[in-house]
Amino acid sequence: MTDNTWLDRWNDRYSMEEFAYGTEPNHYLKEQLEKLNPGSVLFPAEGEGRNAVFAAAKGWKVSAFDISSEGKNKALKLAEHHHVSIDYQIGELQNLNFQTEQFDVIALIYAHFPADIKSSIHQMLDQYLRKGGMIIFEAFSKKHLDYVTKNEKVGGPKDIGSLFSIDEIKADFPGYQIIELEEKEIELSEGLFHNGTGSVIRFVGQKQ
Repeated sequence: MTDNTWLDRWNDRYSMEEFAYGTEPNHYLKEQLEKLNPGSVLFPAEGEGRNAVFAAAKGWKVSAFDISSEGKNKALKLAEHHHVSIDYQIGELQNLNFQTEQFDVIALIYAHFPADIKSSIHQMLDQYLRKGGMIIFEAFSKKHLDYVTKNEKVGGPKDIGSLFSIDEIKADFPGYQIIELEEKEIELSEGLFHNGTGSVIRFVGQKQ
């Protein structure tokens, strides 16, 4: 069951006229997706759709989901503006109708699920990725707490359990060839809520 305060938080953030994280795609997602031939891609926790719309404009068949109906509304407006279509569902992963090995790529971009379910969601997502398919992942690392304490504008969770470590990624995606896995300090400039220096985990893995 979705925690209503969690749902309210995201609906509130996405109900503003401005896009919370901007309308441009995440740099790492853009860089990695452009290395691949377009296929089918899933964006979990996709919010206002900036990454999904970018992928659709590049010829990908795009599916996305989130718990926030306000996020979906913004994403569909953005898709319409760019003359692309995306399949965007509302709900929790276990209640959605994705198919086994449906996707060529799953892109987890700042998909910070609550601490008690984040690993189980990663493991659930694995079944929807075909063999040879790719995970593209960027999210805040456990070290990020130090950064957000100094500068709230950089955004991200303030509880260590919702943040990621390299060891957690290895444990959550054991059947993957690691193409890239690193913890890195980066500069973010994404909309209203990701601005400044932060610490992230970046991961590209290929399902074996």
